[in-house]
Amino acid sequence: SCTISVSFIKLARSLGSPIGQLWQASVMLLCALPLLYAILAKAEEPVCRMMGTPEFPLLSKEGDVIIGGTFSIHSKITLSLLPFTNKPEPLVCSSLNLREFRFVQTMLFAIEEINNSSNFLPNVSIGYKIYDSCGSTLASMRSTMALINGQELTIGGSCFGKSPVHAIIGESESSSTIVLSRTTGPFKIPVISHFATCACLSNRKTFPSFFRTIPSDYYQSRALVELVMHFGWTWVGAVRSDNDYGNNGMATFLEAAGKEGVCVEYSEAILRTNPKERISKVVNVIKKGTARVLVAFLAQSEMEVLLEEVIAQNVTGIQWVGSESWITSRQLATPRAAKVISGPIGFTICKSKIPGLKDFLVKVHPSQNTNSCSGFENLASVQNTFTDVSELRISNNVYKAVYALAHSLHNMLTCRNGEARNCIQKESIEPGQVLYFLQDVNFTMPSGETVFFNHDGDPIARYELVNWQNSEAGDTSFVTVGQYDASLPKGMQFAMNHVNIVWAGGALSRPRSVCSESCLPGFRQAVIKGKPVCCFSCIQCAAGEISNKTDSAECIKCDLDYWSNEDNTQCILKRIEFLSFEENMGILLTMFSLTGVFFTLAVGLVFFCFLDTPLVKASNSELSFMLLFSLSLCFLCSLTFIGQPSDWSCRLRHTAFGIAFALCISCILAKTIVVVMAFRATVPGAGVPQCSLPLQRLSVLCCTVFQVIICTLWISLAPPFLQKNTVHSIDKIILECNVGSAVGFWAVLGYIGLLAVLCFVLAFLARKLPDNFNEAKFITFSMLIFCAVWITFIPAYVSSPGKFTVAVEIFAILASSFGLLFCIFFPKCYIIILKPERNTKKHVMGKANVKSM
Repeated sequence: SCTISVSFIKLARSLGSPIGQLWQASVMLLCALPLLYAILAKAEEPVCRMMGTPEFPLLSKEGDVIIGGTFSIHSKITLSLLPFTNKPEPLVCSSLNLREFRFVQTMLFAIEEINNSSNFLPNVSIGYKIYDSCGSTLASMRSTMALINGQELTIGGSCFGKSPVHAIIGESESSSTIVLSRTTGPFKIPVISHFATCACLSNRKTFPSFFRTIPSDYYQSRALVELVMHFGWTWVGAVRSDNDYGNNGMATFLEAAGKEGVCVEYSEAILRTNPKERISKVVNVIKKGTARVLVAFLAQSEMEVLLEEVIAQNVTGIQWVGSESWITSRQLATPRAAKVISGPIGFTICKSKIPGLKDFLVKVHPSQNTNSCSGFENLASVQNTFTDVSELRISNNVYKAVYALAHSLHNMLTCRNGEARNCIQKESIEPGQVLYFLQDVNFTMPSGETVFFNHDGDPIARYELVNWQNSEAGDTSFVTVGQYDASLPKGMQFAMNHVNIVWAGGALSRPRSVCSESCLPGFRQAVIKGKPVCCFSCIQCAAGEISNKTDSAECIKCDLDYWSNEDNTQCILKRIEFLSFEENMGILLTMFSLTGVFFTLAVGLVFFCFLDTPLVKASNSELSFMLLFSLSLCFLCSLTFIGQPSDWSCRLRHTAFGIAFALCISCILAKTIVVVMAFRATVPGAGVPQCSLPLQRLSVLCCTVFQVIICTLWISLAPPFLQKNTVHSIDKIILECNVGSAVGFWAVLGYIGLLAVLCFVLAFLARKLPDNFNEAKFITFSMLIFCAVWITFIPAYVSSPGKFTVAVEIFAILASSFGLLFCIFFPKCYIIILKPERNTKKHVMGKANVKSM
């Protein structure tokens, strides 16, 4: 009796060993079996067998329309050896699955509800034939053939040619449903599955008569990818059922995950029938893996055997992400399991309420066959998977499947989709007609849910994201923490609720699961050879490149006018470099330039004050003042090279430099010619010939005008312009003047050089003039300095970087200008100011070999 059995259960619990647990399960199963027969009280002459067999209906009832059903009411099957000498024994199933048994009762509840309705399918009774597929594809095939053909034996004759069922509800597993749908498809027998989610079943060419009230895994797999992406899990492990459900679902997940940058460390497959060694090996892979998140695309039966091994090996610290098959299974959500998989999260179909189902379930009792129980047991006080209606998800799918068939029959018999003359009578209903009308059903359940099928036989994919959390009562509750609606636009399909999530180990903080830590802004990811793309090292962006977000795959190169900051996180304007008046070099060169102007003016003042003295007269005062004026221009033109350049300043600096030095050398050349002419005259002391004055003015004017013409052509054809040099220095912009035309630039310099060489040659020829007035010697020295400065200027100018190029040019201008000023005028100033006794006509014109200055 059950009273004795309860005592055994208490004893088994006290043992706390695997043997005790097995004993407890066996005793509970013994008392649970009679529940199968309780439906006899609701059926008219039902047929029932003690143990499930795929060849004969477990439950049946006659009616005008027969709906077949195939469920895995038992989860184990006993296969006997086939001697091939006699008729095989029927397959024997065992290990009652209370969850599947609830699905069966839900189907019967829906049929009874429809049969009792006066407005829905009046005068039409719905019967059923329910088979137990025992969780096996082999048994599923036998059940399918029994549903199609019936159990009648025909000898030497033919079958009736008519299926005993008009539609079939089932199976719970994808593999068994594939067997069922492939077989019934050619006969146009509609099949509605409540739990088969394989995306492969959406193929209308292969499964033309298949429908389902549960969404395809095509959407669930993508929803799981969005889930792991939402929480930043880019490094996950994966385990799946090694069947159509797991393999197809995981393949879709892996494909979508790869596109989103999620990497899978390992992907293992198991079956509930695998040997323990295989299951242990998979758990070892999970245990040794570095991924802290495990996506378990498993059927409930595979999850059960995996969970047992996980508990045995005490694998903790893993965040489990489950599929709809097991994530809301009360059979798995036990305190024992919560020690290793606390806080799983996963998608499941939306739950609903079915009014009256609870009362229907608890009324099941062993009224006709007491078996080993007393017959007075009351299920109202029992809390188990069978009586739990708080999470009606798959049961609601069964409920909707029955009503979908009922609506198709109702539309067919009331001619809603056709004319009155084409109405079908209940006695002549064919499965193909049910199939035709089933495609167009569209109705609303009492819960407000709309039921219809798309062209592939699938419903709208809507999921709830549930999380295992401990309730106040100490048991596990499935808390909805988010939703996924595939009918919404992309980007709006996944949404989280404002509910706290309990993670692995009961933690409130989200676990991290990455192969490599995130790369901070300023760094980029570099793939490690031989590793997945999620495993990378972080390399700092090169100079001139930035990354302004975490985990950047590439660094962004800054524009030409910008450069990266020290952290390589943003592009900032490059430093602008030019020779400015504010910096030390600019200040120093400006002081030298102004000093040169000051000395030049001082010399001019001295010459003006002693204008009537023999030395000043002998120096050709007109050319001297003109030369001093040009030297002032030379000193001042160096200032145009300092400061921020522009197009106009670039043109001014080069033309001013060229013309000023041309004027200066022209004056020296004229001065040299006058000196030579004066001392080569036939009459010594006769002074400068009068014809030489216009000649010297003309020579200065002509030589200068020729330079002006060169500069004018240069400015007109290819003028200098401002250039931003970003090549020489990568972290700054050098503002410099591009000469525009190299020919023009070197023509200006070359012309000045030509005048200087000519002047040097004439002065060199006149070097042996009387020592007391050997101005040609000083001109020779000045030209030597001038030529030396500008010859050394060329390589220095070409090789100097940035603003130092300008500094070299200024230095050359100042050095040559100071050289001319000192060599030509300072000896005369020395005599005028410090040696006035030598500033006499006699001394200046003397032929004595007197040592000069």
